[in-house]
Amino acid sequence: MRYGFHVARTTLSLLVAATLALGSAGLLTGCDDTAPNSSGTVGQQDVSTSEAESDGASAEQEAAQDVPADYTSALNQARSYSDTLNMSKQGIYDQLTSEYGGQFSPEAAQYAIDNVQADWNANALAKAGDYSDTMHMSKQGIYDQLVSEYGEKFTPEEAQYAVDNLQADYNANALAKARDYQEMMSMSPEAIRDQLVSEYGEKFTQEEADYAVANL
Repeated sequence: MRYGFHVARTTLSLLVAATLALGSAGLLTGCDDTAPNSSGTVGQQDVSTSEAESDGASAEQEAAQDVPADYTSALNQARSYSDTLNMSKQGIYDQLTSEYGGQFSPEAAQYAIDNVQADWNANALAKAGDYSDTMHMSKQGIYDQLVSEYGEKFTPEEAQYAVDNLQADYNANALAKARDYQEMMSMSPEAIRDQLVSEYGEKFTQEEADYAVANL
């Protein structure tokens, strides 16, 4: 009898232990059950973010659709004039509205100017380089051409930036101009000197003109 009682008590202990183990497992499982709720919240945030991004893209597309076709065409031309011809803001506007140019309305041209992404200082510097390299112009001559209403129509600040940052040998430019006058117009050295420094001529400095005449 004592042996039977011992076995029953042992069996009861095992049952209690198993019950406690199952209870612990249930608690652990209950903790795990909260994870999907947390993940579900994150998922809802991701969906909300995606919907917001989608709404933003749709708004941009609608805004683009609201822009008249001729405005878009004017903007494309403005980009081309800036990127390939290094034109000024005013020069591009005038070209877009010209009856001999783009023939766009003032409104379309203004939209293009307001939305084109251009570095006008860089454009002015590029133009200044062209005048120095191909036409051998003086520093003052380049500046005047950049700001002229009959020339490039850059602002004074943009033109000043250009001549301040241009890497040019103005002595060499003056000599090249002097040789042109000598070879094509058979001018005397003194007449060439006067033409080089004249405010109605090349506008080189006296020192640059003297260098040119001395090296003819």
